[in-house]
Amino acid sequence: MTTETVKELARNAGATVAGIAAAKDFTLAPDGFKPSDRLEGCLSVVVLGTPFPQEALSVNLSEYTEIRNGMLKKMDAVAKETAKQIKAKGYKTEAIGGIAGKYVNGKFFGHISLKHAAELAGLGVIGRNYLLTNPEHGNLLWFSAVLTDADLVPDEKADYTMCENCNKCVEMCPSKALENPDSFGAKECNKHCWKMVNRTWELNCFLCRKVCPYRFGN
Repeated sequence: MTTETVKELARNAGATVAGIAAAKDFTLAPDGFKPSDRLEGCLSVVVLGTPFPQEALSVNLSEYTEIRNGMLKKMDAVAKETAKQIKAKGYKTEAIGGIAGKYVNGKFFGHISLKHAAELAGLGVIGRNYLLTNPEHGNLLWFSAVLTDADLVPDEKADYTMCENCNKCVEMCPSKALENPDSFGAKECNKHCWKMVNRTWELNCFLCRKVCPYRFGN
């Protein structure tokens, strides 16, 4: 099993981009949220990404939520199919979807941080808005992943920067969640970002994505 073989499997499963990160490089992840905590003997993390339509940034909140939820389901399916194909070649796998995780002290955490995994896999850099930004697809990529005990050659981390001295997202954020560059205000963001509509949670804000000059890539 080679890195390129896995990426081809991922593309055949519906991923637009795919990158490989070494499980050992998730040293900053808290205990319980490292790849090896989910899959014993995990050596590699296959990160899968597909951009959602650019027009999603010009629709209303209900439509944006619907598009977002559709992308989550799509990327879950891509991860499951990729995991199935890798497993068929004799390796252990676990698919990680975009909404899979658990609550700790009242906060929800993904089984692994997909955007940090994507950065480790060379698919982009995390910008000032705490979104993974890619030169070709901007901040529109949605991710899922596959954990595996296949020992794959990891991709190199990106060596470019995207934000430079831009602070548009910081200035526009209504919850002030981006003011500290060293710590994302997740609690403040969540309070403002979601609202209950007809007994269903709906996104109330995506300005940090929308105002980014690199939202569609370079």
